[in-house]
Amino acid sequence: MKVALGQFAVSREWQENAVTCTGLMAQALAGGADLLVLPEGVLARDIADPDLVLKAAQPLDGPFLSEVYAASRGNNLTTMMTVHVPTDDGKALNVLIAVRNGEIVARYDKLHLYDAFAMQESRNVRPGNNVPPLVEVAGMKVGLMTCYDVRFPELARRLVLDGADVLVLPAAWVKGPLKEMHWEVLVTARALENTCYLVAVGECGPRNIGNSLVVDPLGVAIAKAAEAPALVFADLDPARIAHARNVLPVLENRCFARPELQNK
Repeated sequence: MKVALGQFAVSREWQENAVTCTGLMAQALAGGADLLVLPEGVLARDIADPDLVLKAAQPLDGPFLSEVYAASRGNNLTTMMTVHVPTDDGKALNVLIAVRNGEIVARYDKLHLYDAFAMQESRNVRPGNNVPPLVEVAGMKVGLMTCYDVRFPELARRLVLDGADVLVLPAAWVKGPLKEMHWEVLVTARALENTCYLVAVGECGPRNIGNSLVVDPLGVAIAKAAEAPALVFADLDPARIAHARNVLPVLENRCFARPELQNK
C-alpha cells in the first residue's frame, strides 16, 4: 500500500480547508497513493476561538464534505480525516471518516476526548461509544484512531487483534513542554508493541506540532514531516509485518485477553 500524509494548518474558514483537502487528494492520487490521511478537525480551527469546532460543525451531507465526495468520485483513493458533526444535544461528535469514490465507507466517533493539559475537549464534543471498524485498502486492513486515543494502548491492541495491519491516527497535537517527545514515543510504541504500521498525521500551524510520521512494525520511522505544510509518501509492505510478527511474536505471547470497551 502506498500512503500519503497530508499535513497542513487548518483555517477558520471551511471553504479554504475544502480547497486544501481536495488539492491534497489530487496530489496524492497523482502520486499513486492508495490512502491519504489528513489531520484531525479539518473543518475549522482558530487558536483564539476554541469553541469554533462547535460553531463550525457541519453534518456529513453538508457543503464541506460535499466537495470532498465530489473530488473522490471516479477513483480508488481512500481519504481519511476527522470532522466535527453537530448532535441533537448542542454538542458535536469528532468523527473520523474514510471516503472513497464519493461516499463514506467507514466512520469512527472519537472515544477518548482530550481533557488533559488544561484543555477540555468534552466542553464541546460528546464521546463515541463504539470500537472503530476496520477498512480494507489495497489488500491491507486499516484500523481507525484519533489523536488522544494514542495514549490508550488498549484501543490499538484491540484493533490489531481484530485484524488491523495498519493503524491511522489523524491528530491536532498541541505544542507544549515535552509534547513532541510524547508524540514520537507514543506513536512508535503503539506500532512496535503491536507489530503493525502506524500512520500519524498532525496538524501544523501556530498551535499544533505537525511532525507527521509513519512507523513500521519494528518501530522504525520510515517517513517524517517537519513543522510546516507537507505531503509525504510512504510504502507499507505486508512482508515487513509478517517478518516482524515472526521475529517478535508479541501478539502470540501475550497473557491478557482482548480489550473490551467499557460502558461509561
